[in-house]
Amino acid sequence: MLKCLLKNLDSSIMLAILIKSYQEDFWVFKVIKLLFVIVFAILGAAFAIINNQPASLDLYFTVSTFPLSLILLLAIGVGIVLGALASSLYFMRIKKENNNLRRQSKLVEQEVKNLRTLPLNGR
Repeated sequence: MLKCLLKNLDSSIMLAILIKSYQEDFWVFKVIKLLFVIVFAILGAAFAIINNQPASLDLYFTVSTFPLSLILLLAIGVGIVLGALASSLYFMRIKKENNNLRRQSKLVEQEVKNLRTLPLNGR
């Protein structure tokens, strides 16, 4: 019992140290994030400049002409949105299952607590 308590205490202390370290280095993450945004903006601009030739987009009921870079970015964007939708449905199902398991766990804990408080007959 004491080992388990010390182990939990050690993990709690380590978590507190990690949180404090993260708070102190938070500005570093902001700078790294800004650098990633700048790099991706430059890559996106280069992509748009390289792929500026017109391409026709046939949607069965209409045909439109757009720059190739715009069509590719729209296709990527639609893919990201559809992927996010599919994964959000999966995570909603997992969250529902997690809530059901927590509810069952609370019921079992309450039942164990009730059984421990019952008087023993015959002693």
